[in-house]
Amino acid sequence: MNLRVEARVVRGDVTVDAEFEARPGITVFFGPSGVGKSTTLAAVAGLLRPVSGRITLGEQTWFDGAAGVDRPVHTRRLGFVFQSLALFPHLDGLSNVLYGMDEPSLDATRVRARETLERLGVGHLAGRRPPTYSGGEAQRVALARVFARDPALLLLDEPFSALDRDLRRELGAEVRRYVDERRIPALFVTHHRREAKHLGDAVVAFDRSRSARLSSFDAIDDD
Repeated sequence: MNLRVEARVVRGDVTVDAEFEARPGITVFFGPSGVGKSTTLAAVAGLLRPVSGRITLGEQTWFDGAAGVDRPVHTRRLGFVFQSLALFPHLDGLSNVLYGMDEPSLDATRVRARETLERLGVGHLAGRRPPTYSGGEAQRVALARVFARDPALLLLDEPFSALDRDLRRELGAEVRRYVDERRIPALFVTHHRREAKHLGDAVVAFDRSRSARLSSFDAIDDD
């Protein structure tokens, strides 16, 4: 399924006119701070209502300003990894992954949650709480939480920005494997040029003219 966005999004003094299509694979959001990358991601997720326009995933209309359609977040089949990760500190790793999954008390659901933690190399954290995790471990549990939900769209808002380059590449490879296996679109916000070129199949360039359009990787200079 392809994600299609044609919408005007406003948050505070930031206005973005976004127009792009994201096919299965990783579409990178790239541009300077304060130009609306995270704002656009929030609009796609349903956390922020666009002023106008349309957002669709495949045959599903998630937002249509003219028709008065605005599907609630919980009805949009997506996984969102925030920059803050948003892990619950009072819950262990398994409970964090189970949070938000359908029928979390079922044995099959719990098995899937444990298998996802194992896949990401953090099965040993199933019974431990986030305050005891390293930065990389926390990132892996956060990825496990969204992977286990089997989303049709993956949103990642600078999830690896606090990590060193080697660990960013390692976790980026996990995202790449998941997206390729499921053949779903993913939107990935980053400030790192090399990360954008290494991970991205396509790039949406954000600039201070308040537009967001599909662009060429040739326009992104190396670090």
